[in-house]
Amino acid sequence: MSTILLVLLILMLLGVIPVWPHSRSWGYGPSGGLGLILVIILILVVLGRI
Repeated sequence: MSTILLVLLILMLLGVIPVWPHSRSWGYGPSGGLGLILVIILILVVLGRI
């Protein structure tokens, strides 16, 4: 489970990097959403739910 979660997080991190021409105007939205997901996952790991 943790290996799959790690792979998904790495893919998500690569996906929010604004290097594609269509994603340059998105601003901080995708990375802010990913940060929120990372905080939630971190809290779940600390509480022992994952």
